Amino acid sequence: MRKTLKRWNKKGMGTVEIVIIIAVLVALALLFRTGLTEYGEKVMDFCFDDSKIASAF
Repeated sequence: MRKTLKRWNKKGMGTVEIVIIIAVLVALALLFRTGLTEYGEKVMDFCFDDSKIASAF
């Protein structure tokens, strides 16, 4: 009798893990949407504030 070894195909494991990670990140982003939006606005205001550039000269 021949013994057949089952070989598991692990090609799809990377894709499944990436999809789960993306789903968790999207869920966190939706959960903390207001805080992230406020933080992003503060960073953008700080980076693109023209008064700091004009005062340097």
